Amino acid sequence: MSVSPIVQYVVVRGDLITKLQWPIGAVIAQACHSCTAVIHLYYNDDTTKEYLGELDRMHKIILEAKDEESITKLAENLTSHNIGHKLWIEQPENTPTCLAVKPYRKSDVQQFFKAFKLLK
Repeated sequence: MSVSPIVQYVVVRGDLITKLQWPIGAVIAQACHSCTAVIHLYYNDDTTKEYLGELDRMHKIILEAKDEESITKLAENLTSHNIGHKLWIEQPENTPTCLAVKPYRKSDVQQFFKAFKLLK
């Protein structure tokens, strides 16, 4: 039996692009901010170390949350299940924009993301 791969889930608010008309570069920056922050927060975690040890093989899954409410509910659900993550809150707007989970074995966390589709 093979070991589940280590992945990092990143969930971006799709309405930033469609409804609020944010430039795509600004939205990508939000994802970068949340990924960098969560790696910093969990830098000494064994799974994070293993993930970073394979820099040329990192696997990220980029999903879309439809709006602020759905990304906030996801953050609350992850917190209640002790899943390490960072909900990026853009300042000075104080707007939740993106959520990144620390690296995990896919099989350990994929159930939390079944309601989200790939970002298009």
